[in-house]
Amino acid sequence: MKNKLFLCLKLDFVKSIFRFIFLLFITTILVKCAKIGRPEGGPKDEEAPLFVNANPPYESINFDKKEIKIQFNEYVKLKDLNKKLVVSPPLKNPALVSPQGSATKFLKIKILDTLIANTTYIFNFGDAIEDNNESNKLENFKYVFSTGKYIDSLNIKGSIKDATLFETPKNVNVLLYKLDSSFNDSIVYKKKPNYIASALDTTVFNFTNLKKGKYLMLALQEPSNDYIFNAKTDKIGFLTDTIQLPRDSIIKKPIVLFKETKPYTFKRGKEVTKGKIEFGFEGDSRNLQIEMLSKVPKDFKSISKYEVNKDTLNYWFTPFEADSLNFIVKNKSIIDTVTVKLRKKKIDSLIISSSINGILHLRDTFYLKTNNPIIKIDTSKISLVDKDTIAVKFKTLLSKKENKIGFIFDKKPKEKYNFKFLPNSLVDVFDVKNDTLNYGFSTKELDDYGRITLNINNINSKNLIIEILSGKDQNKLVERVFISKSQTIVFDLLEPKKYTIRAIIDENKNNKWDTGNFLKRISPEKIIYHSEINNADLRANYFLEENFKIE
Repeated sequence: MKNKLFLCLKLDFVKSIFRFIFLLFITTILVKCAKIGRPEGGPKDEEAPLFVNANPPYESINFDKKEIKIQFNEYVKLKDLNKKLVVSPPLKNPALVSPQGSATKFLKIKILDTLIANTTYIFNFGDAIEDNNESNKLENFKYVFSTGKYIDSLNIKGSIKDATLFETPKNVNVLLYKLDSSFNDSIVYKKKPNYIASALDTTVFNFTNLKKGKYLMLALQEPSNDYIFNAKTDKIGFLTDTIQLPRDSIIKKPIVLFKETKPYTFKRGKEVTKGKIEFGFEGDSRNLQIEMLSKVPKDFKSISKYEVNKDTLNYWFTPFEADSLNFIVKNKSIIDTVTVKLRKKKIDSLIISSSINGILHLRDTFYLKTNNPIIKIDTSKISLVDKDTIAVKFKTLLSKKENKIGFIFDKKPKEKYNFKFLPNSLVDVFDVKNDTLNYGFSTKELDDYGRITLNINNINSKNLIIEILSGKDQNKLVERVFISKSQTIVFDLLEPKKYTIRAIIDENKNNKWDTGNFLKRISPEKIIYHSEINNADLRANYFLEENFKIE
C-alpha cells in the first residue's frame, strides 16, 4: 500500500514538472512572437524597396487618366521630393504626390494638367523614394507612360562642368528645346523646355524616352527650378551644335556653366552720410562716370571709388550748403540724369585700421584701411623702426581703387617693426586728421614658408593667366602671372596652407577672364585647374615642383 502511494505521488510530481516546462516553453514562444522588428544580432536590411506594380501599368499607352497608383514591396517614405522629382515634359501645374510625411506601400500621383497628345511622359523620382526602416534608397525610379500609341525610346547622355570652379555644383537641370517653327532664342527666357533631366549628385545627366528630331541643349543652375533662364540669378551652359536624334546619343564635350555679365542698369543715387553719396547700379560698370551739374564752390573736392564686392560707386565730396545736387551718370551710350536730396547733418568720423594683426608675412604689404578717402599723407610725421630702433626707409602707395594706403619697405626675416603715425599725418577728404597711431608687428623666418615651382608647357603658345589661390573656398588670389610661352614660375614665401593653381586661356588678350553670353553664342574663356595642386596642403620649409601642360 505504501509503495503504491509513493508511486502515485511520484507520478503527480513528474506531471507537475512537465506542465511547468510546457507552460514556460509556451510563454517564451509568445514573448518572442510579440517582439516587432529584426532580432538582436540579425543581419541589417540593406536592400532597397522594389516596385511591384502600377495602375495604370508602367509604360501604358493611350494614357488618359488623372490618377496613378504605384505599389512597392514594403513601406516607403519620400525625402526631398520637391528637389528630386523631375517631370518631363514639364507640367504647368505640378502633380500632387501623396502621401508625404508618412510611410506607405502605395504612392498616388494626381495629375492636374491637360496632357499633351502623342507625348511620352517621365516622372523621374531620382532617389527620393526610400524604405521606412533603414532609409535604403530606390535609385533612379521612373514611371513612364504615353498619351499616344507608342513609348518614345531615344536616349542621350552627357556631362556638365563649371567654368570657374574645380568642382561642378550639384542640382543642375539640363533642358532640351525642340527646334521647330515656334522656336526662337528668346524662348528660353519665357517658356519651359520640351524635356528635362537633372544632374543631382553628379556631373552626369541622362535623357530617356525622347522623340526623334533636332534640339537645342542647355544646362541651368537655378535657385527657383522653374526651368526658365533668369540671367540675374542663374548660371547657364549651352551646346553650340544642334542635337539631332537618333544620331547624337552621347555628348562627348561637357556643357560648361557660367554666369553672364548682366547688362548695365542704373538703379539710384542716395545720400548715406553728409558728404557721401552711393550710386547703385547693376551689370558692367567699367565705363561709369559721374559728372556734377550743380554749381559748386571753388575749393570743392570729390573722389569716387567702387565698393568692394558690391554694385555701388561711392562718391565723397566736400560738403557745402545745398538742398540737392544734380548729376549726369554715364556708361558708354547710356546716360541718366539724377537728383540727390541732401538731408544728412553729420559726416563720418575718420576710422583707420591695420591690414595685419601681429604678423606681417614676407610676401605681404602693410596697409592702413580707412572709411573715408585719404587725400594727403605727411611722411615727415610717420616713422618706421626695427627692433633695434633703427629707422627703416619706406614708400607710400595710395590705392586708386580702395580706401587704403600701402607702405613698401625692405622686410627682413625674424625681425620686429613699429610704425608710428603722429597727429595730422593723414588727412581725409573732409579735412579730418588722425590722432597718434602705433602698430607693432613682426616677421617670421624663411623656414616658416614653402615654395611651389611650376614648369609650364605652353604647347600652343597661348596667352595664359596663371593664378595661385587660397582661402576657405580657394577664391582668394595670392599671385597672378601673365605668360605667352613655356616657362618656369616660382611662387615663393608661401604660408603653410591649402593652395590651388589654375590657368586661364586669355583668348582676347585683355589680361582677365571673360565670361560667356547665350544670345551671342559666346562661350566663357577656358580655365584649366592643376589636378595635383588643387586644395593641396603646402607645409613649412617644403619645396614642391610640378609640371603643368596647357594645350
